Amino acid sequence: MPLFWRIFLLNAIVLITATALLLGPVTVSTPVLLTEAAVLTVGLAAMLGANALLLRVGLAPLDRLTRAMTTTDLLRPGRRPEVSGGGEIAELISTYNTMLDRLEDERATSSARALSAQEGERRRIAQELHDEVGQSLTAVLLQLKRVTDHAPEDLQEELRLVQETTRSSLDEIRRIARRLRPGVLDELGLVSALKSLATEFGGEGLSVQHWLDPDLPELGPEAELVLYRVAQEGLTNVVRHARARRAGIALRRIPGGVELWVRDDGRGIVDAAEGAGIRGMRERALLIGADLDVGPASGGGTEVRLTVPVPVRGPAPTWTPVIDAPDRKH
Repeated sequence: MPLFWRIFLLNAIVLITATALLLGPVTVSTPVLLTEAAVLTVGLAAMLGANALLLRVGLAPLDRLTRAMTTTDLLRPGRRPEVSGGGEIAELISTYNTMLDRLEDERATSSARALSAQEGERRRIAQELHDEVGQSLTAVLLQLKRVTDHAPEDLQEELRLVQETTRSSLDEIRRIARRLRPGVLDELGLVSALKSLATEFGGEGLSVQHWLDPDLPELGPEAELVLYRVAQEGLTNVVRHARARRAGIALRRIPGGVELWVRDDGRGIVDAAEGAGIRGMRERALLIGADLDVGPASGGGTEVRLTVPVPVRGPAPTWTPVIDAPDRKH
């Protein structure tokens, strides 16, 4: 029965009952007697209580729907308000859930297109940096060397400084190109790419350890790219925001998939809204149906954990790496 008719009928029943009682055994004198006032007060309280109970029960699903609307995040899919209440309330909740399904599908599709275009643009820029700018700087280095060999001695030292600056710029451009499109990921695989990533971010007061399981299930190129980008963004956040001295990156096989975590011993999660980096990681995780969790690590610091569902054949290891493992090279 629709909510309107439920409320209307209850009020009608209460009013009809009250009228019948007033026409029957219940009477009101002038002036009102104490017993009559008590009867009227009890009747009024009963009527108000019945209305309050019906409204509370009938509108509770709407309260849950309101809370769901205010807390829904398309980057954390799967949470739906329970369809209850009957009538138009149940229809409203069901329609809202259907709308969420459609929005999540549309967002996933648009995010996939945007990230695909982003990766293509990264690849193009990295290629141009390597081929155009890199080759131009290499030619400049060769010309500087030729000029230095024939220059007077009082200018040779300055020309050598220019050579070193040019060589540093060339190394920086190559490093940027590798970060835009890691060739090692395509050529040597995910494990080697993550090792190279840990080496790249280590130094300047930050020690980066890694624990990488060599016995991983077969991953597709999209899953490998998402794992690499999440690890890259996690270490970038450590360098930029965490003020950490140690960080760890692990990739291990678990029942039903693989798990990646990036952990540091820095200042931890601060009370601030998620930035573009974390939201970008969530969007990438949605593309492959992975679950991303960002929160405080045990013992302090921050932990980024990505769980990628992959069909696993054979037993999975049971070890769990920790950030406090002894320093050692892998």
